[in-house]
Order: sequence, then structure tokens, then C-alpha cells
Amino acid sequence: METEAQRSLSLRASRRTERSGSGTRRKGDETDVSANGSGLHDPLRMVWRKGFIRLVLVSAILWMLLILFALLFHLWSCHSSISFFSALCNQDSKVFIILDTMGLTSKPQHRCGIPVVDDPDTIVIPKRTPDTIPKSLTYVLEDEQVNADEKSQPLFGGHQNWTQRENSFKLNTTMKVHCGFIKNGGGEMDAVDVKYAKKCRFVVASGIFDGYDTPHQPSNISQRSRELFCFLMVVDEVSFHFIKQNVTVREDSDGGKWVGIWRLVMLHHPPYDEPRRNGKVPKILTHRLFPQAQYSIWVDGKMELIVDPLLILERYLWRGKHIFAIACHKHHRSIYEEADAIKRRKRYARPLIDLHMKIYRYEGMELWSPKKRTISDVPEGAVIIREHTAMTNLFSCLWFNEVNLFTPRDQLSFGYVVHRLGEEFKFFMFPNCEYNSLFILHSHTREHSSVVEWVKSLDEFKGNKTGLRETRGGLGLWKPYPGDLSSVQLPSVKRTSPAG
Repeated sequence: METEAQRSLSLRASRRTERSGSGTRRKGDETDVSANGSGLHDPLRMVWRKGFIRLVLVSAILWMLLILFALLFHLWSCHSSISFFSALCNQDSKVFIILDTMGLTSKPQHRCGIPVVDDPDTIVIPKRTPDTIPKSLTYVLEDEQVNADEKSQPLFGGHQNWTQRENSFKLNTTMKVHCGFIKNGGGEMDAVDVKYAKKCRFVVASGIFDGYDTPHQPSNISQRSRELFCFLMVVDEVSFHFIKQNVTVREDSDGGKWVGIWRLVMLHHPPYDEPRRNGKVPKILTHRLFPQAQYSIWVDGKMELIVDPLLILERYLWRGKHIFAIACHKHHRSIYEEADAIKRRKRYARPLIDLHMKIYRYEGMELWSPKKRTISDVPEGAVIIREHTAMTNLFSCLWFNEVNLFTPRDQLSFGYVVHRLGEEFKFFMFPNCEYNSLFILHSHTREHSSVVEWVKSLDEFKGNKTGLRETRGGLGLWKPYPGDLSSVQLPSVKRTSPAG
């Protein structure tokens, strides 16, 4: 019995040992399988990791090569004889402008370097540009009354009718046009200033009206330019007295008034009620104020010129054989965009701006597009560089006539006159970043404000009881227009900048 009991105990112990052994073997087998499995996957992971690293390195190398190729292509295109490729690096070209409108160019700089020559003394002044069309240009000097029986005060810009306006855009060899300075219309200079201006062949001109600024002295002016140029600051009587109270004005032996390098030129009997419109007289009609001048550079009164004027003439006129140069606007290319911005900023009566634009729209002025021959219809008019030829004088007269007839916002009229003269008027519109590098901008001594800027409806002008309506300028907005403007719809515009 004991023997059988011992045998059963030994059998049970052996079975337990076998079960525990088999369990241990199963665990060991699982461990081996898992170990072998991980061993099988490790080489794949290593291959994948190495492949990813190589992919990143190859992509980085390709990207660097692409950038290098783009830079080399840009350098090559700038010097290429193929016009399309060379236009890619020319900011004045239509190719560049098309890419810019598509958003494929970088944001323009506010200032950039001006490619001027190193030394003004090395500049050779070229011969004058010969006149072709027109060869002879004369001006209307006597005002024509609207009605023979009606006696009215002569206007500085004259009583130009719609037919005369239309004919003035038809180019001929000999032309006679309105161009301000109608007899007894205002805007007279002192005899001493007229005598001084007769000797001026090269002019830097500026102007201050209604006491908004004091003269800012130009800097970086070479001795050659000091001897060659007359620096003429046109002022009204209000501004002259304001300047005398704030800066030193010296008087020479001939009675001329000076502030530093600037010769003050008094303009008596301002032609217009609106100071801004008065400021357009010396700005646009520089050739009429100073008829002996061969070249002129206009700079707004709030600006301090920081580039030698002889370098300016060489860069913007003589180098490219241009006769007229002006910068393009920083934000706007269409006059309708500019008009929208003027209304938003309350720079003139909104209904009159709309009427002005409706007339231009009726007369065929389209929105600007890259298909146009000009890179923009809107200039930055604070700097104007001119050779005084018959063609540039005609352009200035026609530009002024539009300012005289409609609103004083000359940026709206510029592109229209360019449009009407067509291919015959060739000019250079240079980059805005260069324009901003020509001067230092100073703030006005006070902000210009006029009640007409807040007008929202033509009804506010009725009867002119409030004095809103000008009496000597902008009269084309009030006389009957020879066309139906009621159906004219102004084009919608895209607001390209918060600043307008």
C-alpha cells in the first residue's frame, strides 16, 4: 500500500514538473519568436531611416541649386539681349508690371538707390531736343467773354469753351492754346523777380501758399549746380509774411528776397479762391513763370531736396534722352483708384470728384491695364523733371487747363492728358522707390482743411450761400456739358492700400 501511495505521489510530481517545464518551454519559445521577429524588422527600419535622411539631404541640395540657378538666371536676364528676359528685372517694363499684378513680385521698397553718376563735374550737358510737333506754340493772352454783352472779370485760366478744349488735343505744327496768365487775371510777379528770372536757364522751383510751410534748404548741392541753377521759391503774400515771422529773410541790393539758397518770388493777386489750386500755377506752369528756363525740376514746398539737381537731370532726362520725367504712384495705377482714395480721405468734394471722373469716362478714359503703353496713369506729382520743349510746354498747358476746368487734384488729370496726346507725348515714369530717395519729407506747419472737402451732395452747393462753390476755378463742373452723363457708370475699383 505504501509502495502504491509513493508511486502515485511520484507520478503526480513528475506530471507537475512536465507541465511546468512545458510552460517554461512555451514562454521561452514565445520569447525566441518575438526576439526573432524584432530582429527581422530592425534592418527594414534602418533602411527606412537612412533613405529618409538621404531624401532630406538630396532635397536640400536640389533646393539650393534651384535658388542658385534662379539668381544666375536673374543676373543673366538683366544683361540679356532678349527683350522679354531683360524686362524681368526692369521695374518699368510691362513684363514686370504683369508679374506684379499677379502677385509674383516682391513688395516694393519705400526707398532704393538712385543710379546717378559719381561726380556732377563730369556730366556733359547735351544739346537741346529739337521741336517737331508742335514746332511753334503760342498762348491765348486775352480773355474771351462768354456773351458779348456780358462784362465779367477776366479769369486766370480764361473762359475756355468745350470746343476749344477739344481742339487743343489735336496736334499740329503750329498751335495756340489756353495756358493761364490771362491779362488782368491775377498771378503777377514783381518786376525785380521777372528781371532776375530772365537769366535762369536751369531752375529748381518750389512753392508755398497760404502759409503751410517754410523753405527747406537743399543738401548735397555741388558748387557747379550752385552756379548753374536758380533756386526759385514761389510764394503768395500770406506765405511771405509767415516765412518772415519764422525764418531769416535777407534782401539783396536789387531788392530780391532770399532764404538761404532760395530766391523768394512773390505771386501777387492769387488767381483762385482755393490755395491748393493756386499751388498748381508754379508747379505745372513753370515754363510760363520762367520762360527763359531750358530745364526745370519742381519740388513740393514740404520737401527737402537731397540729390544734386545736375545728377537728377542726367539720370532722368539726358541718359535716356527723355524730355519729361515723373514718378509712378506707390499704390494706384488707375485714375479711378486715385479718385476713390481722394473721396475716402476727404481731399475734395466727393460729388465733384465723381462728376470729374464721369466726364473722363464718357470721353473714353479706361481703367489702367498692362496693355496700356504707360506703366501707370497716376503719378507722384511732387517732383517733376522737364526739358522745356514745345511738346512738354503743350502738355503742361493742357494738364493745367484740366486742373483749371475741373478739380484741383492734378493726379486725376495727368493720365487723361497723356491718354489724349497718345504716342506723340513720350515721357519717363520712374520707380516710386527712387522718388522717395530724392528728398526728405517734412510735415506741413498746419493741416490744410476746407469746408468743400466735406461736401457729400451737389445740393449743398445750391445758391452758393455757404461759399462752398469756387468762383474762379473748376467752372467746367458747373457749366452744361455737351454730352449725356446720366447713364455713365464709374468702374468699380479694388482698394490696393489702406493708406489710399
